[in-house]
Amino acid sequence: MTHTFLLCWLVILMPTESCRTLCQAASKNKEKVSARPHDVCDGVCVDNSRCGQPCPPDAQGNMEFLCKQKKWHKITDTCRTLNAINIFEDLNSASPYGGNIKIDEYAVNPDETIAEMLMQKCPNDLSCVISNIKHSPRIPGNIAFIVQLLYNISTMLPTDADEVQMQSYSIMANHILDRKCISNWTFIPEKNISCVLLHSVNTFARKLLKNKNAVDISDVFIHTMGTTISRGSNGANLTFSMRVDDMHSDVTGRVLINKDEIQPMLSPFPVISIAFPTLGAILEASLLEKVTVNGLVLSVILPKELKQISLVFEKIRNSEKNTQCVGWHSLENRWDQNACQIIQENSQQAVCKCRPNKLFTSFSILMSPHTLESPVLTYITYIGLGISICSLILCLSIEALVWSRVTKTEISYLRHLCIANVAATLLVADVWFIVASFLSGPTTHRDGCVAATFFVHFFYLSVFFWMLAKALLILYGILIVFHTLPKSVLVASLFSVGYGCPLVIAVITVAATEPSKGYLRPEACWLNWDMTKALLAFVVPALTIVVVNLITVTIVIVKTQRATIGSSMFQEVRAIVRISKNIAILTPLLGLTWGFGLATVINDRSLVFHILFSLLNAFQGFFILVFGTILDPKIREALKNRVTSTKWISRISENLSSDYSCHPTKGPS
Repeated sequence: MTHTFLLCWLVILMPTESCRTLCQAASKNKEKVSARPHDVCDGVCVDNSRCGQPCPPDAQGNMEFLCKQKKWHKITDTCRTLNAINIFEDLNSASPYGGNIKIDEYAVNPDETIAEMLMQKCPNDLSCVISNIKHSPRIPGNIAFIVQLLYNISTMLPTDADEVQMQSYSIMANHILDRKCISNWTFIPEKNISCVLLHSVNTFARKLLKNKNAVDISDVFIHTMGTTISRGSNGANLTFSMRVDDMHSDVTGRVLINKDEIQPMLSPFPVISIAFPTLGAILEASLLEKVTVNGLVLSVILPKELKQISLVFEKIRNSEKNTQCVGWHSLENRWDQNACQIIQENSQQAVCKCRPNKLFTSFSILMSPHTLESPVLTYITYIGLGISICSLILCLSIEALVWSRVTKTEISYLRHLCIANVAATLLVADVWFIVASFLSGPTTHRDGCVAATFFVHFFYLSVFFWMLAKALLILYGILIVFHTLPKSVLVASLFSVGYGCPLVIAVITVAATEPSKGYLRPEACWLNWDMTKALLAFVVPALTIVVVNLITVTIVIVKTQRATIGSSMFQEVRAIVRISKNIAILTPLLGLTWGFGLATVINDRSLVFHILFSLLNAFQGFFILVFGTILDPKIREALKNRVTSTKWISRISENLSSDYSCHPTKGPS
């Protein structure tokens, strides 16, 4: 009996011990594999080379790295631990459809299958996946997995939803909206994944509109509120207060519906609003946007009959001016100023009036991009502009004084015509630049700002096109016989180039970009860059002219070496050389100026680029006076003769006056 009992006990114990031994061995093996680092690449790091790396053993997916400056940088990460097996609370390896589940069965579109399973297992409250989602790591692959699941739920759910379902939905969204995982959104290969999340939450919330009861579902990173408004009420005021990050206290946002706006409504209607404290930063990280959201993101779900609402945003970072009220364009996946306009602003908050519709459901405020404020820049700009304007006035005065003496030949006449127009257009451009600077921004003086920007754009372009006209004048004189065309035709051609071409470019730019409010920069009266790249309508022609002019100077150097002293063309060649010297000096200065201007756009935080651009731009008038007028020997000679003749006339007048006083004329007796 005893032997039989011992034999049975050994039969039971041996498989158990064997299993335990095998498990321990597997665990040790797993520890060895896990000890291998997965956040770096094994390959040799050569700049711009790529490297793939598998995820840790307990995760699916892979990571991709890019070598920059001899160091590996992670660019994508699809590692995830969630799948169809472990996402459900009571589903380990058994499928509700029978049999065992293999992960590979869901490789094509696992999330849609999981959403279908979810709608079958717990359609009333969607709670059967919450626990495992909340305990899952917020790694990029899991974030993308949950976003896709939320999207499928929002599309598969019937047309109406209740507060219990929204509660579960918010918990799932709240998990991946955590501020601790914002940086992980950057590594998700699908860059529009944050837009999908915003669209999914808004779509789900829209299905709450049939719910006539008040709604208040509060989580740390998503807060949903809803109420019902009737025609005779005083409107609505939905106020949110949420913590954006550990460095700031709670930030508030309010949705205000005026009683006048609800008068067209014949029956009570629900209003749903959702606040997100971290979604703005997530959109920025995911889409690699340069803009910075400076308040809560507020989604507002309204009946289509309501055309306008007011939103009050407390600023995360206090700023005095240049806040933009924006709406999220759901088709183009970007912030758009057309959806809202700013009504009032101070350093703590901004009040916006917005127009919700199918395209615009979510709204926020943006910090003005590319604002580098420095008193040094201000002093340089205004002192330099003052010197520039005085120099240009002096330049035009000198040209007027010596005009008849320096324009005796046709080529000299056309040359000084170009110089005078370069100075005149730059003078007017500087005046308009000052006018534009006094307009605080397109928000408060939009029409005036558009006009100022148009004229600044037009006249600064004219400076370059008159420089181009001088270059064309040189080419015409070098490559063709100069007197084949009448003087009037040449003058008309120069004016067509100098004013006609800039006018066409300026008109097309404002006509193409202003209807979509993409003509102006948000922070200044100048051409937009971030949204429409309207600034290219100035930079491209200007820098192209710089290249053409430098090529022209090169041609002049080659051609004029053949002209000999005493030849019939020698005098004209000397005049052409003088023009070329003028172009050779002024063109690089103008080109260098706006080259630094383009650099300030590309690297907007570099104070050095801004100071260099301000210095060169502000003193352009002084450069034209010095290199275009004072250093010209013909002008100096004419000016000297004019001064000498003026003194001579003055001396003759004095002599005549003294002679008359000494010998008075006798009158009739």
